[in-house]
Amino acid sequence: MENIEEIKQKANWCLQCKTKPCMEKGCPIHTNIPEFISKIKEEKFKEAYDILQENNIFSHICGTICPQEEQCEGSCIRGIKQVPTSIGKLEKFVNEWAKENEYEFVYQVGEEKDKKVAIIGSGPAGLECAYELRKQGYQVTIFEKDEDFGGILRYGIPDFRLSKDIIKKIIDKLKKMGIIFKNNTCLGKDITIEDLKNEFDAIFLGIGAEKSSTYDLGDFESIYDSDTFLRAYNNKKYLDNLGDVVVIGGGNVAMDSARAAVRMNAKSVSILYRRDKDHMPARSIELEEAIEDGVKPVFLTRVIKGIGTGKKLEKLECIKTEIIDHKAIDIVNSEFEYKADSVVFAIGLKPNKELLQKQNIELNEYGLIKVDENCRTSIEKVYAGGDVMESKSTVCRAISSARTAAKAIIFDLESR
Repeated sequence: MENIEEIKQKANWCLQCKTKPCMEKGCPIHTNIPEFISKIKEEKFKEAYDILQENNIFSHICGTICPQEEQCEGSCIRGIKQVPTSIGKLEKFVNEWAKENEYEFVYQVGEEKDKKVAIIGSGPAGLECAYELRKQGYQVTIFEKDEDFGGILRYGIPDFRLSKDIIKKIIDKLKKMGIIFKNNTCLGKDITIEDLKNEFDAIFLGIGAEKSSTYDLGDFESIYDSDTFLRAYNNKKYLDNLGDVVVIGGGNVAMDSARAAVRMNAKSVSILYRRDKDHMPARSIELEEAIEDGVKPVFLTRVIKGIGTGKKLEKLECIKTEIIDHKAIDIVNSEFEYKADSVVFAIGLKPNKELLQKQNIELNEYGLIKVDENCRTSIEKVYAGGDVMESKSTVCRAISSARTAAKAIIFDLESR
């Protein structure tokens, strides 16, 4: 944790704009950024922490992993001609100060209501929706298909980026508020929407995007998708004999997968990406940290197929590309081979379309749950938020959609 004087210097860089673009335009959940920063300037860290927590129970997580450069810091007035205020670092500092000083924000629960809401999925969207509803006194039960709770926060983001203790602390707080957690309960197998509608007054779907995008490289044993690969790492069930690893992709998940491969004792780790560095969707800091870990990025390269003996992968056939009108175009006669014993696909995640269709829920053209502006789905009493209804949602955007859904649920329950 940075020392207080350094933090105050960062806080004093804030202009305390009256228009608050960082809050109104940049932050999906409208955290009162100038206000909490003003408390840091006064060394009133308790008050700063209260401001953050009152608005966002996930503040510590957002301060740690959110792409501030695209959101709050991207809207900072200072950033137009100079560097923006270090909002993410200031938020992280306040949360770590509270942790070190064992300071807790007290979460209030409203008068108990006789309405029951089922939340399917315990990722950021599910947890946020549950929290907002419980604050108003609604009876909330969260159903999670996995053993542990947290969704992508627990299984998709490695511990070198996000401590699992932070996630556990949030879940413990929600349990103390009276939210019921049920694990090892899978939608479509153990429960259905129709079954839950008989017991609950409303249902929120926050099951995320759990299917990894891949394409055919050949029938080899050591080809993994990012979800399987990161779950193995996060569950400390390390994959053996990875050898030379190639990660295909250029987003933050590709960076996480590559850094996880390093920690699972891969001989070498490369990231092959079909575009150049300027078009890479990963955060600059994530790429920098991957390189520091020994990961080799290889740009303007598309993987075509695997080459090997039997089911043993030995190398990849690739082709060089060039960027024309922001598109990656193959360069004729530029094929080459790249050494690889294992491959990890990290080219995107999408919802489980088959599962959702079996629940008779309407999807849009992209395979996402179709919702209105208030996150209502095509099924009465059923709402959705997060990656299952919005492509490439950040944690903060998932929280925002879940908050919108919670408001709609409360409005509809009170109107009946």
